[in-house]
Amino acid sequence: MATHKGRLPAFPRLLLIVAAAFILPTLVPVHAFQNQASEQEFGPVVRAYLGYLRNEQEVVDDRASRREVSATYYRHNSNRIKALRQMAIRLARESHNDYLPELEAVSAGEMRLLFGPQAPPVSTLKVGEVVRNTFRFLGTVRSGDVFYLFARLDVYEQAELSEKSVSSKTGPTKPDKNPR
Repeated sequence: MATHKGRLPAFPRLLLIVAAAFILPTLVPVHAFQNQASEQEFGPVVRAYLGYLRNEQEVVDDRASRREVSATYYRHNSNRIKALRQMAIRLARESHNDYLPELEAVSAGEMRLLFGPQAPPVSTLKVGEVVRNTFRFLGTVRSGDVFYLFARLDVYEQAELSEKSVSSKTGPTKPDKNPR
């Protein structure tokens, strides 16, 4: 089999091309392309939030690479970021709106961070329920750990709920039958 000096015969060259076609895609993170492609379906506000979560993950990765945080802390916070991302995408897809409320994700042991020492038991939470006129429970996301996701109510929603609770406590007033 005659070949030019420094050139592979046709069959090994073909084998090298086929091998490269299978190996090269594994070297490039596919999820980077998938994230960018999937984010194109959202508006600028949702894309900005997803970018914020990506940046937060980079910070956590950086701190872990410098051994500033424990492996447990790293894993827990990475899982929290994944849970927030899943919920943000779900809300954006369901609402077909370029708006996201302020999201909070906490594990069962972290409920006191949102609600203080008198945190509601996680077993009593119902999706859509408003807790303490401040947060709406959105549901749970299992991302390594189980996270309870809440949307912080905006000031208008909080004021409306406060007004309703005050009016329901006083009850409807009956007109006076004997006006003076």
